[in-house]
Amino acid sequence: MKSDLDRLMDDHDLDAILITGPAQHNPPMVYLTGLVHMTSGDLIKKRGSDPVLFYNPMERDEAARSGFTTKNLADYRFDELIKVTKGDILEATILRYQKMLSEYGLSSGKIAIYGKMDVGSSYAIFSGIKEKLPELEIIGQLGDSLMMQAMATKDEDEVDRIRAMGEITVSVVGKVADFLTSQKSKDNVLVKSNGDPLTIGEVKNSINLWFAEAGVENPEGTIFAIGRDAGVPHSSGNPKDILELGQTIIFDIFPAEAGGGYFYDFTRTWCLGYATDEVMALYEDVSNVYQQIIGELKVNSLCSQYQDRTCEMFADMGHQTIKSNPQTQEGYVHSLGHGVGLYIHEYPRISSIFKEDRLTPGSVVTIEPGLYYPDKGMGVRLEDTVWVRPDGEMEILVEYPHDLILPIK
Repeated sequence: MKSDLDRLMDDHDLDAILITGPAQHNPPMVYLTGLVHMTSGDLIKKRGSDPVLFYNPMERDEAARSGFTTKNLADYRFDELIKVTKGDILEATILRYQKMLSEYGLSSGKIAIYGKMDVGSSYAIFSGIKEKLPELEIIGQLGDSLMMQAMATKDEDEVDRIRAMGEITVSVVGKVADFLTSQKSKDNVLVKSNGDPLTIGEVKNSINLWFAEAGVENPEGTIFAIGRDAGVPHSSGNPKDILELGQTIIFDIFPAEAGGGYFYDFTRTWCLGYATDEVMALYEDVSNVYQQIIGELKVNSLCSQYQDRTCEMFADMGHQTIKSNPQTQEGYVHSLGHGVGLYIHEYPRISSIFKEDRLTPGSVVTIEPGLYYPDKGMGVRLEDTVWVRPDGEMEILVEYPHDLILPIK
C-alpha cells in the first residue's frame, strides 16, 4: 500500500524515488497522484517526507488536485538554461534536473527512477545526471521493484475502484450475452436480422461501444475467441470468424478506468445453443477445479501451493500440465492467476515459479484455471477477481453466473 512506501524505501536502501512522465496511462505516477490531467511532470519523494510534484505551469490547477506540495518547473528557467548550453536541449534538461535534485538535498545518496519516458531520452538524461552528480546513485529496478511491492496490496479506496470496474465489466458481459441470445441461427451459425453471419469483430465493436458509453477504456483489447482459437489462451480471436453454435468461446475481458486507472479481469466460457459431450466434460473439469481452489484459499498462504494444487487436480483428471511438462501446449498451460491493479498483471503471482508471493490482506488476485485443446477446436477458462479482505476472508468482488450454454432461437 502507499502507506508502506517509506518502509519499502528503507528495505531497498533508497533515499528517494523519482517518477517521471504523464499523470495518465503511467501507473507509478497514477498510483501516487490519482488521475489528474498532466501531460508531463516529475514527482520526487524522499524517504520520510511527502512527495513534491513538479508541473508545467499550464497544468498548475491539475497538479494542485493531487493534494501534494507542488513546484512550478518554470521556476528553473529553462529559457536561461538553453542560453547557457547554446541551444542544447538535452544538456539544458540535465541541468534542470541537477537543480531540482540539489534543491531537495539529493546531490548524493541513492534514488530509484520510475515512470514513462522514451527509452532513448531516458538513457540520455539520466546518464547525464549521473555525470553531473557523481555522488548520486541512480538505479532502475526489474522484478521485485519497490513500486510493484507497494502496489501488491490495496487499500479500501483502491478496492472500491476495482470493484466499480467489475460492476461495469459484468454489465457489459450481460449486454453481450443478451445481444447474442437475441440473434437467430441458420445452418448452425448465428445470423443477424438480414441473414448475414455475425462475426467476432462485430461483437468486439459492440463491446467497445458499451465501454465508451460507460466512460471506461479497453486499452488491452478483449479476448473473444472461438473454436481452435479458444484453445490458445491469449488468442484474441479473429475478427472475421463467424459464430458457430456448439463451439467454445473464451470471453476474457479486462477494461480500465479512463485515463489509465484500475483494471478488472474476468473470463467466462460460452457455447451458443448447445455443447457437445466432450466440451461439457472439459467444462466440468475446469469448473470443479475452480470451485475447489476458491474454497481452499487462505490468508497469508503461499500462492505457489495453489498452482501446484491445480496442476495435481488436472493431472488426476488425465490432462497434461506445465508441472509435468513445462513445454506442453495443451491441457493446463499457464499459471493460476495474478494480482490486478493499475497494471493488468501485478503481484502477487499465483505461479510455481515465484515461491515467496503470498495472499496477504489487501491482495486483489485473479483465479483462472483453464484447459486448452487447440487441435480439438476447444478451450475453457473461468476467471474471477478475488479480494483478500483485511479480516482474512476471500471475496469475489463481482459475481456473475458460470453458465456454459447461451440459448439461441
